[in-house]
Amino acid sequence: MEAHPGPDSWAVGATVPDVAAPGLDVLFCGINPGLYSGAVGHHFARPGNRFWRTLRESGFTPTLLGPFDERELLPLGLGITNLVKRATAGAADLDPAELRAGANRLRRMARRLKPRFVAILGFGAFRTAFDQPDAVVGPQELRLEAARTWVLPNPSGLNAHYQLPALTEEFERLRTAARPRRGSVSRGAER
Repeated sequence: MEAHPGPDSWAVGATVPDVAAPGLDVLFCGINPGLYSGAVGHHFARPGNRFWRTLRESGFTPTLLGPFDERELLPLGLGITNLVKRATAGAADLDPAELRAGANRLRRMARRLKPRFVAILGFGAFRTAFDQPDAVVGPQELRLEAARTWVLPNPSGLNAHYQLPALTEEFERLRTAARPRRGSVSRGAER
């Protein structure tokens, strides 16, 4: 029996625009867009991805946002990018050279935008991209320009190692570390 491609298979190689601006508190960095995200053009769009719910549960956002609300992150001092821009069926479809090239792109992005924290969502990809074979979830010694790096678990619904409570706890640790600086102007007023 011949296998039929999925309804979003046409999105292989599609890209999703960054949601980023200078001076963010946290720039979240996914591994790469999945096919569903590539098809709709928004980050963490596949139903079942826990990114948006985890942002709300951990206190990063005051309400539950979704992929079509992603630009609402900017006034909150948050943004989203990916290590690798092209959409694939899964991160396993990426080779180490692509991840390392993505690390270099992320360094340039950090130099240009100057976020306070860069949070990579997936420690396997972080280990490969930045040649940090022993990295674990949490804050890292590695800096991207002036930005502190933090590794978070991948929020994909396929990541059975981290259920929502544990995922939320890890995001809360970062939120606590990345609280906006005292005396800062509301992000909404800046943009």
